[in-house]
Amino acid sequence: MTLSPAQRQSLTWFGIALAALFLIWLLAPVLTPFVVGAVLAYALHPAVERLAARRVPRLVAVLLVEVLFIICLLAVLLLIVPVISKELPLLREQIPTLADRLNHNLSPWLAQFGIQVQLDIPGIKAFVLKYLDANLEDWLGTVLSSARIGGSILLAVVGNAVLVPVVLFYLLIDWPQIVERTQALIPRQRLAGVAAFLSDCDAVLGQYLRGQLLVMLILAAFYSIGLALFRFDLALPVGVFTGLAMFIPYLGFGLGLLLALLAGVLQFANWYGVVAVAVVFGIGQVVESLYLTPRLVGERIGMDPLMVIFALLAFGHLFGFVGVLIALPLSAVLVVAVRRVRTLYLDSPLYKG
Repeated sequence: MTLSPAQRQSLTWFGIALAALFLIWLLAPVLTPFVVGAVLAYALHPAVERLAARRVPRLVAVLLVEVLFIICLLAVLLLIVPVISKELPLLREQIPTLADRLNHNLSPWLAQFGIQVQLDIPGIKAFVLKYLDANLEDWLGTVLSSARIGGSILLAVVGNAVLVPVVLFYLLIDWPQIVERTQALIPRQRLAGVAAFLSDCDAVLGQYLRGQLLVMLILAAFYSIGLALFRFDLALPVGVFTGLAMFIPYLGFGLGLLLALLAGVLQFANWYGVVAVAVVFGIGQVVESLYLTPRLVGERIGMDPLMVIFALLAFGHLFGFVGVLIALPLSAVLVVAVRRVRTLYLDSPLYKG
């Protein structure tokens, strides 16, 4: 059986794609910082290009953009500091009291159903005094001990934290050359079509990033105001952190919910704090899932609400947490591809008969 030139070309490209996927699968453990650096470079390079267009030296522009990004990232992470510094003393005081209340209120209720639960109050007090009264040297010793036990994990985390900014720096410095060299590899007869496809993908991804940023800012304001209306002392840091952390689906919301529950239980020492958090975060999650993300992100990238929900569930099922993180950006690219395939199909003899 003799293959036509078009069939041989298709098989060649199929083989190249399989080889690339196999190489990615083989190198997956070491690709993480490079993939993260590439995604950040794609998101940050427009700011570098704008500064460079205003005759700012490229090296200075890259340093300014990257340092500003790192400062913003650290600022978001440092929002947790006032929460921890305020809650640890309250946690030390309230845990034994809360445990005692559970013994007096919850244990008799559970006993009606044959469930015998009795908390060890002296043991809980001893645990609290041992760990929450520890000084800096004790905490440092615990951290170092954990580092020795899980040294490989710690090394990987520290290595990625150092490597990602380095990768990001070099990618931003060489971005125009990288784009030019990539375009030079595209077959000349396909250059116009591939360039148009990439241009559409770039526009859709830009819409996605702007939509996601708008969702984060709205949620940061909503959670801060909502918790403040319920008289939370830490409404601002908890609300802002939760809203900005929503960029990481599920994990960001989970961390914010945990911080808010901790703040509510320790500040009010009753069910008021739990109910308040349930109301604010319940409304916030419903509004974000059913309106904000579908409307402000989904519509901007050409996906209706059902498609957005399906994309999150499908990518999460296939690739876990990473899949949830990349679901909407990849779906945006797939939308562009599907549009082009549909156009080709409608113009093909297969459709027209």
